[in-house]
Amino acid sequence: MTEAMTALVLGGSGEVGKKLVQELVTNPSFARVILITRRELEIPHEKVEQRIVDFNQLDQYREAFEGTEVGYCCIGTTKAKAGAQGFVKVDRDYVINAARLAKEAGCRHFHVISSTGANPNSKFLYMKTKGECEKFLTELNLPRLSIYRPSILLCARQEARPLEWVAQVFLKGFDWRNKISIDTETVARAMVANTFEPPQAPTHSENPIVEIFENTDILRLGID
Repeated sequence: MTEAMTALVLGGSGEVGKKLVQELVTNPSFARVILITRRELEIPHEKVEQRIVDFNQLDQYREAFEGTEVGYCCIGTTKAKAGAQGFVKVDRDYVINAARLAKEAGCRHFHVISSTGANPNSKFLYMKTKGECEKFLTELNLPRLSIYRPSILLCARQEARPLEWVAQVFLKGFDWRNKISIDTETVARAMVANTFEPPQAPTHSENPIVEIFENTDILRLGID
């Protein structure tokens, strides 16, 4: 890739999304960063173009996906915020619909954040939802799909609850080898770095490429 690219970022309000946008706007390989969100965010940078959409009616916003070569999906919520049905709708359905529209618009490489332990047959809602999302994304036959499965995400959220803050401090001190946790900035850097890595399958193959990066793989990409 020699010419400056246009990147598509889906959901830039979360901790990984914020770090990802920062990485993209400071990278000279990207001329533009198109941010697709449900509400306008305060990101004052000349490279960033925000396109506001209703994720419940995403098919009506097909034009928002046009003109992008690589897509990064950071869409996500929690069961505590959205309830069980809302969580599945956001973390599975929104992601799948966005990936489909990105593919139809010509996106050649789609990156998505999943989770360690993702399994469509899991008895746990979180792992089951992430696993189903991975399965459906694979069935879309995107030209190149990169799935990232980080462990517990470490971040400095100002609104973090006391117990969450204590857990973060504990993990940063205890998990110094990053076996069960990883910093959000490292995940963002890994996603950008992998954009310029050769795919994990022969490039001469016409078949869709699906790559899965576990926590150790993300660390390698994000730190090296």
